Amino acid sequence: MVRQACPEPVEGLTTNGFGGLEVQSRPMHLLTRAAGPLLDLIFPRTCAGCGREGGYLCDECEAAIPRLEPPQCNLCSTPSRSPLCAWCRSANQPFDGITAPFRWTGVVQEMVYALKYRNVRASAPRLAELMSAHFMERSGTADVIAPVPLHPSRERERGYNQSELLAGEISNSTGIPMATDVLARTRNTPPQVSMSTPDERRQNVIGAFECVGDVAGKRVLLVDDVVTTGATVAECSAQLRNAGAVSIWVLSLGR
Repeated sequence: MVRQACPEPVEGLTTNGFGGLEVQSRPMHLLTRAAGPLLDLIFPRTCAGCGREGGYLCDECEAAIPRLEPPQCNLCSTPSRSPLCAWCRSANQPFDGITAPFRWTGVVQEMVYALKYRNVRASAPRLAELMSAHFMERSGTADVIAPVPLHPSRERERGYNQSELLAGEISNSTGIPMATDVLARTRNTPPQVSMSTPDERRQNVIGAFECVGDVAGKRVLLVDDVVTTGATVAECSAQLRNAGAVSIWVLSLGR
C-alpha cells in the first residue's frame, strides 16, 4: 500500500539550499513534477558540496565524502575500536546489522536536511542510488523493504515521508518490493533531534511503533534516512522481530 500526500493550502514557492526549487505547499507537487524540466532551467539543481549545476551531488564531491569504514562496531556500524560497541555489548539487538555508505557529516547532513525539512524531494533518487549501490555490494538480499514510518499527523504536516521516498527508489533499483503497511507509528513522539542523550532518545520511542503487516519468515530491509543513536531503528526492528521476521537489516544514507 502506497500512501499519498494530503493536500494543504497553497503558500508559494522559494528556492532551497541546493539552488533548486523548494515547494512550500503540497497541491503544487503534481504541477512541479510535470513542469520539472522548465523549473530546472529557472532553479537549476546544484551540488550540495560544491554548488556546481547539474545534480544534487557531483561525482567529485561524492568521492570526497567520508565513507563508513572500520574501525566500527560489527553490528551497528558506529565507530568503535572494539568488535562490538558499548551499546551492542549491553543490549540484545533485534536487528542483524546496520549499514550505510557514509559517515554522518557535512554534505550528507546537508542532503538529508534538504530532503527532510526543505521539501527537496527531487533529490531522493540520487540519494537512494547511493544507498542501493552500497546495499547490493554489502548484502543485497531481502524479501521486503519497509520504510520507517512517520506518525500520520507529522506526515500530513510535512506532506511526505522521506524514508518512504528513499525506500521506493531503492525498491525500483533493486527489484525488492516495498511495503508501507508493515510498520505503523502509533505514538507521536517529540523529534529525536530534541533529545540530548542516547538514553533519552531510546526512552522517547519505546512503544511508538507497531508491526501491522505480515513479516513472518521474511527477510526485511528497514530503511531510514539517517541512523544516529539507533534508537528508532532498534524499536522498529524489535517490533518486526516479534512479528516473526527472520532477518532484519537496517539501511540508511549516513551513520
